Formats: sequence, C-alpha cells, structure tokens
Amino acid sequence: MIDTPDSRRKGPVSKSDRAALEEARLRQQAIGVKLRHLFDEVVNEPVPDEFLEILRRADARVSGGDTP
Repeated sequence: MIDTPDSRRKGPVSKSDRAALEEARLRQQAIGVKLRHLFDEVVNEPVPDEFLEILRRADARVSGGDTP
C-alpha cells in the first residue's frame, strides 16, 4: 500500500482519494507485469560457453580435480 498521509487517515475516504489509490495500484501492477516480462526474458537467455567453462573449472577446484 502507498504510505501517504492520506492513507493513514481515519474516517471516510473520499471518491477522489479512492480513485487516486486505485490508479496507483493499477500503475504498480503494470510496472510489476513489465518487470516480470523483462526478468523472464533474461532468465531464459542461454549461458555463454565461456561462463560455463569458468564454472566447470571452479567446481573442479572445489572438488579436488584442480584442472588448469
């Protein structure tokens, strides 16, 4: 929830306050959808071969296989 002085106020909420809160919720929801879409694209990208080789070497050193 948005932490503004109006959102902490006790008592009846005006129509304009409700409309502003709903607009803020919709904006936050749209941002979340776009971020999830962007993140999904990054997660689904292939790992470069060079990076995989670095990981293999690190695993070998940790497990005692000390390959160059």
